[in-house]
This record gives sequence, C-alpha cells and structure tokens, in this order.
Amino acid sequence: MNYPETLDYLFGQLPMYQRIGNAAYKANLDNTYRLSEILNHPEKQFKSVHIAGTNGKGSTSHMLASVLQEAGYKVGLYTSPHLKDFRERIKINGAMISENEVIDFVKEYKNEFEKIQLSFFEWTVGLAFHYFANQKVDIAIVETGLGGRLDSTNIVTPEVAVITNISMDHTQFLGDTLTKIAAEKAGIIKSTIPVVIGETQPEIKPVFIEKAKQLNAPIQFADESSIQVYESDLKGVYQQKNKRTVVATIQTLQQLGWDITENHIINGLQNVVNNTGLMGRWQVLNKQPLMVCDTGHNEAGIKLILAQLAEQDYEKLHFVLGVVNDKDITNILQLLPKHAIYYFCQANIPRALEVYILAEKATTVGLSGTTFPSVEAAYQAAQKNATAQDMIFIGGSTFVVAEVV
Repeated sequence: MNYPETLDYLFGQLPMYQRIGNAAYKANLDNTYRLSEILNHPEKQFKSVHIAGTNGKGSTSHMLASVLQEAGYKVGLYTSPHLKDFRERIKINGAMISENEVIDFVKEYKNEFEKIQLSFFEWTVGLAFHYFANQKVDIAIVETGLGGRLDSTNIVTPEVAVITNISMDHTQFLGDTLTKIAAEKAGIIKSTIPVVIGETQPEIKPVFIEKAKQLNAPIQFADESSIQVYESDLKGVYQQKNKRTVVATIQTLQQLGWDITENHIINGLQNVVNNTGLMGRWQVLNKQPLMVCDTGHNEAGIKLILAQLAEQDYEKLHFVLGVVNDKDITNILQLLPKHAIYYFCQANIPRALEVYILAEKATTVGLSGTTFPSVEAAYQAAQKNATAQDMIFIGGSTFVVAEVV
C-alpha cells in the first residue's frame, strides 16, 4: 500500500471515534495489552509524561514538549485529533512521523492486528509507542484520547501524571456528573507516581486526593502553588492555567533529576508553535479583519473562548459555526453572543450535525444567521461580508477548524 491507501485503510476500515462517534469506543484495555505484547511492550522502553483532562490537554502537551526540546532532550509527542495530516498525532522534536514509517508499520502488523480487531485509536497508539521506542526518545508527552482509566494510552508508567481540569464532556462514556468524570480521568494516576492537577475544583478535589492517597502518589494542585507564570506565544487568556500546569509539571521533573533550567522554560514557552507545530489554539489567521480560529468545542471550552472574545475590539462579529451530532449543544448555543452574525456550516465528516438542524436549534435560542453547504462556503461568505474593523471567529468543532487552517 502507498500512503494514501494506508490512510484509507486506517480511516475507512477501522472504527474512529472522531469521525463516527460512539461506535468506535471500547470500554476496556484488552486490545491495547494484546497489541503491546505483539509489539514487545514499547511503552516500557521510554520515559513519559501522561496527560488527561477535559480542556487544555493539547496546549499543555505541546508546551511541555517545547520546554523539554529546549532542554536538549529528544521528545516524542502523541496527541489527538489531528487537524490537517494524520501524522500530526505523532512527532519527535516537532517533526511528524514519516509517511514511510506509517506505511511500513501497517504493512508489518496488518494481519496480526486484524485478528484482534483493533480500533483506529488503538492502531495509532501502537504506532506511536512503537515509533518512540525505535527512535529511542528520551521522553514522550502522551495525551489521552478520551477519559483516562480506559484510554488506550493508559498502559504507560509515566514520570508524572497530569490532569488539566474536568468539565462535562463525553458524558455517554465517562459519566453524567463531574465526580464520575473525574474518577475516570483519575484512572491515569499510578502507584507512587507524582500527579499534577491543573485546576482546583472543590466539587471534585476529594476524588483526586483520595485516589492519590490510595496509590501513595504525591499530589500537587498547580493553582494552589506559588508558580511564576511566563510569557508564551500561545495566546488566549485561558492559557494562563495551562502555563501554571506546565511549570508545576516541569518543577516535578526537575525534582526527579531532569536537567531543565529557567531559560529552557522561558524559551520553550515562547516558541511552542515553532518547536511543535501546534495549530488551532486561538490561532490568528488574519489581522484586518481580525480572523481567529479555536478548537474549543465543549461548554467549558466555549466559555474560555467567549472570555477572550470579550477582550477584542471590533465593530461586528462574524461567527462561522459547526458542531458534531453526538452532543447536547443547547447549553453551548445559549452561551454564544446574540449580536454576532452566524454562518452555520457542517464539517465533511459523518459525525457532523446537519447544518439545518444546527440553524434550527440556534434560532430557538435567539441566534440569527445563514446556512451554508460547507465550511469553505461559510468561511468565504464571512470574509466577503466583513469589513477591516470587524472580527471573524471560526469554531464549534475541531473539524470546522481543520477545514480552515
């Protein structure tokens, strides 16, 4: 198979949660343990930092990778989902895995993996861990896909476990209360391994404290500690919490003997995009009119985006909006600004909510706008209608952002 054929195989023949939703979810790690055995346990051949949470996982992962790169380490980075290229999920020192590495891995293990019917995500975790082990990375930053306890990445024994925050998302899998979701995310806490919690939330703080106590794991709440907040090239007020989480994690790594100086932290946080290639986090696409996209898509993420929007100066706000079909979006729509002009659209994936349903739901909460047959059509219409003093925001779904950046 060539590279396009390999991707067609991965995307088309294997369940992929990001594209099709619930049907791809597996509620156990049996397959992950089996693929690990087939691959000779690659997760045991490199050090790691394991990151879970509802929002901020991606930014936190990329900032940590950037700091460690500045410190001179060979750093693997595993994140999801990707925006433009599948290979964004698996990087070493900011460079994506090669097409040939993906092709060769699928060719070599296709027959064995088909016997155990791996999901798309399990395939990808296996590829990442195999690649990091073969390339002998010094450390890998590993982001969970969904949840924690039953996430396929949860076979690593990290140097540090990190949980950014908890909010209501993926409730059909993780539970319908913050406490239940926190318990699932806390599943990445390992015996005696330090854990950093990014945000203190009184309702669920006891969940993490109790889990850490059971496992004799040192626990730190980043926002309760005296931590210097550094400047970063990742803009957005919401990055302040993520930066605190990163610095707390780096301090823990320093205590474990990792050679990381303050200059490494300063340079790492100021060069995240250049060092890691991160996209889609309050990413400015144009200055006049100001055009920004952001992948925040759940209620907590949208609130952070709205706080940032409130700090912007513009005459009119043009909002390109598309969402997925397996979430209750009523609360999100009710949060969105009534004064904006909306361009309703539908990403080119099976999981996207039909644009006419989106428009109908939006109308019921007082949002007005026009429907468009594609993200591109909505984006172009917003560009045509906006003046230099206006602002265009693109979001609501990772997949909408992916079609624009």
